[in-house]
Amino acid sequence: MGWMQAPTTMLRNRSFFAELSARIRAVLRRGSRPSRAVLQIADLELERITHAVQRGGHEIALSAKEYALPEFLMRNAGRPVSRAAIIEQVWKFDLGPMTNVVDVYINYPRRKVDFGYDRALIRTIRGVVIRLAKAPNSTSSRAPVPKYVFS
Repeated sequence: MGWMQAPTTMLRNRSFFAELSARIRAVLRRGSRPSRAVLQIADLELERITHAVQRGGHEIALSAKEYALPEFLMRNAGRPVSRAAIIEQVWKFDLGPMTNVVDVYINYPRRKVDFGYDRALIRTIRGVVIRLAKAPNSTSSRAPVPKYVFS
C-alpha cells in the first residue's frame, strides 16, 4: 500500500510539476543541438566519442576532468567563459565563488596541450575569462570577472 501512495503524494506537491517541466525542457534543449563528433581549433583535435586528443598529429593523454575543460572551451569557441560557467558545466555543481579549482585544473591541460608548441591555445585574460578564440588575436572587450581564453 505504501508504494501506491507515493505517486499521489508527488502529484499533490506543486513543485513536482515545476521541476518535471524544467527537466523536460532541459532534455529537449539538449536533444535539439547538433553536436559534432570531432571538435577542432587550430591544430588541436578532440574526438568526443573516443575522448582522443591530438595536437599537430601527436596524441595527448588527458584525464576525464582534463578532457572536459578543453571540450567545454572548444564548444564555446570565441565566447568568453567565466569560472562559474566552467564549474557548473565541468563539475556539474556550484563550488562557490571563492574556489580556485578552475585555476588549478586549467593548468593541467594547458601544460599538456600547449607545451612544445609555438602558439599557446589556452590563455587567461586577466579580469575577463577563459576563452577559446577562433581568430588568433581575438580578445574580449570588457568583462567583470576573470576568465580564460582558448585560442
